[in-house]
Amino acid sequence: MPAVTVDDITVLPHIRRPDAGLVRPRPVLSVTTAPAGMEGEGFPVRRAFAGVDAAALDPFIMMDQMGEVEYAAGEPKGTSWHPHRGFETVTYIIDGTFIHQDSHGGGGVITNGDTQWMTAGSGLLHIETPPEALVMSGGLFHGLQLWVNLPARGKMNDPKYQDVRASDVLLLSSDDGGALLRVIAGDVAGHVGPGSTFTPMTMVHATLAPGASMTIPWRQDFNALVYGLAGRGSVGDERRPLGTGQLAVFGNGGSITISADQAQDSRTPAFDVVILGGEPLREPIAWMGPFVMNTQRELMQAFEDFQSGRLGQVPAGGIQPFRG
Repeated sequence: MPAVTVDDITVLPHIRRPDAGLVRPRPVLSVTTAPAGMEGEGFPVRRAFAGVDAAALDPFIMMDQMGEVEYAAGEPKGTSWHPHRGFETVTYIIDGTFIHQDSHGGGGVITNGDTQWMTAGSGLLHIETPPEALVMSGGLFHGLQLWVNLPARGKMNDPKYQDVRASDVLLLSSDDGGALLRVIAGDVAGHVGPGSTFTPMTMVHATLAPGASMTIPWRQDFNALVYGLAGRGSVGDERRPLGTGQLAVFGNGGSITISADQAQDSRTPAFDVVILGGEPLREPIAWMGPFVMNTQRELMQAFEDFQSGRLGQVPAGGIQPFRG
């Protein structure tokens, strides 16, 4: 980790540290530790948002950290075909390879820094699975899947699929060159990432060198979340400790501060975090399994539509999980 790096960080655009006298720093409201679980056909995940008030997460619904795990031959697993409606799935692969296919014609292979952005909208079926070669060989696998809610006016939009390749991700540097930021979607200090989002949001993967600290501007109308992918550090001016598998929720303000501990372990020599922010929808949520709607009636309709085949069919010759 991570897949996307640069040889010379000094050539990248720098994010100027906001003037502390003009911009109010965001305080840290909470730090929670993600519990471990299993997803799909049995791959390990950390439930990043578990135990956090949904109002603080809005417009985000769920995020799983998949791995980091070193699979033996025959061990890699994915999901079988399953439905979604009412939100977007964002799958970011840091290490390893996943194949995606959906009943609306979207799909492809993502690997080592790629992101797939699937707008389920009115509904579809899809599958995510490691390729046969990876199942047979084993190897390192690490990634994230984020669920982004759609507003009521967009829940029944036509499904959409987009690839965000590692080579397309916008690369930035902190003001002193101590941190590399990969902007997958949204805006950081006027620098816009390649991902196209229906719900206004920003997603950044940042790597901070040992001892480095950065303060970046953050839209005041967005919420602000920082999740520890690897390593150790702290968040906020109050320097609340944050480590692997922990989520920090920030309060109101115009900037975010993240710092890396000087001492990191040999396996994770830097502090890696994902920074998320989005415009809260402030709409009612009816969520069960693979469907995120606004009312219980809409939720029941989603299940009925799935059972009757109105969310699509598995394509003829569609990919299937490879079990060796």
